[in-house]
Amino acid sequence: MIVVAGEALIDLVPQGTGALAGLKPALGGGPYNTALALGRLGSPAAFCSRVSSDAFGEALLDGLRREGVDVTAVQRGPQPTTLAVATIDTHGSAAYSFYVDGTADRLFTAPPALPEQTRAISFGTCSLVLEPGASAYEELMRTAAAQGVFTALDPNIREGLIADADAYRTRFKSWLPSVSLLKLSEEDALWLGGTPREWLAAGPAAVVITQGGDGLTAFTRDGAVHSVPGEKVDVVDTIGAGDTVNAALLHGLSTRDVLTPEALAGLGADGWADLLRFAARAAAITCSRAGAEPPYAAELA
Repeated sequence: MIVVAGEALIDLVPQGTGALAGLKPALGGGPYNTALALGRLGSPAAFCSRVSSDAFGEALLDGLRREGVDVTAVQRGPQPTTLAVATIDTHGSAAYSFYVDGTADRLFTAPPALPEQTRAISFGTCSLVLEPGASAYEELMRTAAAQGVFTALDPNIREGLIADADAYRTRFKSWLPSVSLLKLSEEDALWLGGTPREWLAAGPAAVVITQGGDGLTAFTRDGAVHSVPGEKVDVVDTIGAGDTVNAALLHGLSTRDVLTPEALAGLGADGWADLLRFAARAAAITCSRAGAEPPYAAELA
């Protein structure tokens, strides 16, 4: 089983141009999208979070249940659901304004244990920024890594939520010894200010960088670099594309039975090429439709 830990929220997505364009609510949040995508790809998956008991929270959990994602590890609370207002530019790229004060997911507490048969756990996005939940997710990351669980991190930087950029960069570096696979966008990499080789030296077995329509590149500890081009598609928007890549990588590693740092080191050039092409194809399908709508396994067959 692959566990995804982090926030679930509601994206308010504009249905036209201009600041007052109609906003349509959509299920979202980086970790939520990753869990949803894993379910659609057919990987046994569980979601670990704290979700509001309001109507939005019920809709979020129903969305996961429909895709077969286990939600028994989800904590509940009466506080409201986090909202993210999306702005889509002419290229389909999304920027966000967040409404996070006093919301349910911020009060997450680390569970006493992970679900049985957990093989990997994924972290990222707002949940590792907003306290007090961020410290609880960090605790869970370190505990899982110490127990030998394959740990993935997608920082998915939301700059508007980070009050102290230098403090966050320092904290990010402190996570790397507990990370097996680091996935991030080239924009995230530039903002963080490091290099794949520096990050690999700190802990991860592999670093995967997404480059939008230009594809994906994986860097591994043996010095190898594996790249594939992006899949050509008419882009509606990019919401959920990076989360789809994250899920596709974890799904692909699981199906190849290489969800350990040692096994990942033996994936080889052909294995990486196949894995990255699969992730690029999955992300392209997500970009071809509005909102975070990752593909089902049958669409990638």
